[in-house]
Amino acid sequence: MNKFFTKKLSIIFFIFVPIIFLWHPNWLGFLGAQPYWPLFWLLPWSMINGSINGLIFGLFLGIILDSLTLDGNFTQIPGLVICGFCFGRIKFNSDFLVGHFRYGLICSFGSFICGALIFLQILIKDFSDSTFLIFMPSFNNILAEVFLTGFFAPLICTQFLRILRISSRKAQ
Repeated sequence: MNKFFTKKLSIIFFIFVPIIFLWHPNWLGFLGAQPYWPLFWLLPWSMINGSINGLIFGLFLGIILDSLTLDGNFTQIPGLVICGFCFGRIKFNSDFLVGHFRYGLICSFGSFICGALIFLQILIKDFSDSTFLIFMPSFNNILAEVFLTGFFAPLICTQFLRILRISSRKAQ
């Protein structure tokens, strides 16, 4: 039974991403924004399995999260696909401290990409000259999301990466 869980540990954590995305814990928020939860799983998984698998699972994760959200007008798929592909090209660093904080910078960048792509979708759909200033608070939300994602990423991604590396070694 233990061998089954070690082989399927990445899939078990994959199932927790939509649960945490829907749970949306308020005590982890800042200015009404939350960290971008899918990146915490996508970064370690893509680093271990490569850019093509990161692209594919970014697509799957985007489809799952889009099917769970109530607003069907905007999609998270392009941002997660781009992040999955880019994260898969990142190599491991031998220096633990540099690698640890690098995850925060990488996830911040990925969160900015995903937030900017969603913002562009909103802007293109609802663009008119008279209502452009209505979208200005979105910049605050994107920056708060980027900050929180970068703040929590070294803590969460390092643990996920350690767990996924151990489970991939035991599965072989």
